[in-house]
Amino acid sequence: MKQYPEWIQEVNGELWLTENDRGNMQVSYRLKKIIFSKESSIQHIMIVDSYDFGRMLVLDGVVQSTDREGHIYNEMITHVPLSLHQHAKKVLIIGGGDCGAAREAVKYKHVTAVDMVEIDEMVVQACKEHLPSVSGNLADERVQFHYRDGVQFIAEKRNEYDVIIIDSSDPVGPAIQLFEYGFYEQIKYALKDDGIMVCQSQSPLFQQELVKGIYEKIKDLFTHAAVYQATVPTYPGGFWSFTIGTKTTPITTEHIQIQDDLQTNYFNQNILRSCFMLPEAMKL
Repeated sequence: MKQYPEWIQEVNGELWLTENDRGNMQVSYRLKKIIFSKESSIQHIMIVDSYDFGRMLVLDGVVQSTDREGHIYNEMITHVPLSLHQHAKKVLIIGGGDCGAAREAVKYKHVTAVDMVEIDEMVVQACKEHLPSVSGNLADERVQFHYRDGVQFIAEKRNEYDVIIIDSSDPVGPAIQLFEYGFYEQIKYALKDDGIMVCQSQSPLFQQELVKGIYEKIKDLFTHAAVYQATVPTYPGGFWSFTIGTKTTPITTEHIQIQDDLQTNYFNQNILRSCFMLPEAMKL
């Protein structure tokens, strides 16, 4: 009998992926096949083909991105800060191994360089080969890949980036450092005087204290801070938050016009304005 990771079960001849969230909730996806499955030095990496969401990137049994809706997360973590900045030239992405955020960033002509720092090269290579709907098999010459630890990378940078995007996985294991005050402080130092940072800040439904804690850290370090939201169906609860901090730029969308020729599937002018309009329970 073929051996599968614990999150893959064969039931009546069919394969199912079951994601366990915080030990409180399980979500299962029926699969057509497993396309890629390997253990890197850091984590187990899978690309599977599902019936409802198409191909999916799965890290240690947790769904990260999919054919069907991976664009939502990547567009929202990228286009909101780049629209607010308006003239960013140098962008840093920490994480983002599916290449989706980098793919969105290079849609801006004024962006001249993107440093993408991903600790696990195998994730990038797997997504470029097997998840092209998200990665676009990214080969833009403006993107430089750095396969190393993001905490160490950012500690060496000062006053260098216009926009920094922290596209981290959940705050467990090595990724927990990407949610700490000291890391956000290094992000601030690495930004130029008019720089903007954004990070994914987890579920407002199931992790309210974590969302609040991230916001409080960003608010303490940056002149302006705000939380915005999007619907990401494969993330727990389907409701996700992002936290943005700016050194000088007010976080207002009233007079912001998005790039005319921006090709997106989710993000648009109305989404930019409405994403900061939060439900009562999310107001901080």
